Amino acid sequence: MDTTTAKPAATDHQPTRAGAQAVAAHAASPLAEMESFFDRLSEGLLARMGFPALAGPAGHWPAQAPRVDLLDRGKELVLRAEVPGVSKEDLKVTLQDGVLSIRGETRRETRADEGDYHRREISRGSFERTVALPADVAADKVKASFRDGVLELVMPKNGKPSGRTIPIE
Repeated sequence: MDTTTAKPAATDHQPTRAGAQAVAAHAASPLAEMESFFDRLSEGLLARMGFPALAGPAGHWPAQAPRVDLLDRGKELVLRAEVPGVSKEDLKVTLQDGVLSIRGETRRETRADEGDYHRREISRGSFERTVALPADVAADKVKASFRDGVLELVMPKNGKPSGRTIPIE
């Protein structure tokens, strides 16, 4: 007879330590809290459906909406977006009626050929992130740069609202 005691398995109702810390870190923003909840929910569903590789903590799809920081520096707004693995040519930035949109595509192909073993994986994805700007900006003076997977936009304030596609340098 086995006399060892087993610890009860974690249930969906018992958050993990990492999950609890993530919720606490974003508690100030109801939208961030809701986003975190849906991320945890979808990760659990993907893992249960037999796709644990897709349920990773860094985002469960190869192309997800980029994380952005929007800074107000007085006379200008600065937006930084993380877009690792995306080339400059696969990004499109537009500004229309005070709303900034970042669109992009990712493509990745891996191949392994070892003896009788052949594997080829192709993944494609697209994303779009839209941000409502808190102030009017001069669309014709917006500067965009892209370096090391980070897109940075410097947008001078107090311009007339207008539309423009912004070239990335």
